[in-house]
Amino acid sequence: MMLPSIPAPVLAAFVVASLVLAATPGPGVLYIVTRTLAQGRRAGLASVAGVALGNLGNALAASLGLAALLAVSARAFDAVRFAGAAYLVYLGIRSLRAAPLPNGLAPPAMPRVQHLLRDGFIVALLNPKTALFFAAFLPQFIDPAAPALHSVLFGATFVAVAACTDTAYVLAAGVVAPALGSFKDAGRLGRCAAAAVYFGLGIFAAASGSRGAR
Repeated sequence: MMLPSIPAPVLAAFVVASLVLAATPGPGVLYIVTRTLAQGRRAGLASVAGVALGNLGNALAASLGLAALLAVSARAFDAVRFAGAAYLVYLGIRSLRAAPLPNGLAPPAMPRVQHLLRDGFIVALLNPKTALFFAAFLPQFIDPAAPALHSVLFGATFVAVAACTDTAYVLAAGVVAPALGSFKDAGRLGRCAAAAVYFGLGIFAAASGSRGAR
């Protein structure tokens, strides 16, 4: 049986709303920009891909109803929230423990792509507010009588739009990064700044008890 198409006006409205929401800076944007400034444009783009995969996982979870469990179960929500916060703190500690470069002006070596994908995926996936965001946002555009696959298609569309806006942030940060690298002790300051951002995001995730939308 052929899947009924999504009305063009509804899809257009959804894309516009997704663009506005995705372009608004948040923890995800801060994470990928920090990666870009600390480790270069390629690291930022790999992180965008990891975050997109994590967001897609949350979109699928919302479509399958797992977000409803997080909405009604404080223990489930807190377990995911603290796991995500702990991983961000771990990234901060890892940044501080990174070996200093012989030449502070040289760009840092880029981590393996699979590590960047893993980190971005885990950071995005372990953000319960993202799943709740999808659960609250997607139904505004979905016909209750439409097939369940429609919610998956809408979720994938939002993830694609967010990946585009995140990429724009990475490209912009990549332009700024060389100027920042010209400062003395840029390598040490960059590691400390990255660690501070990760610690801040971890504390924000742990201290934020609201289960509202992202």
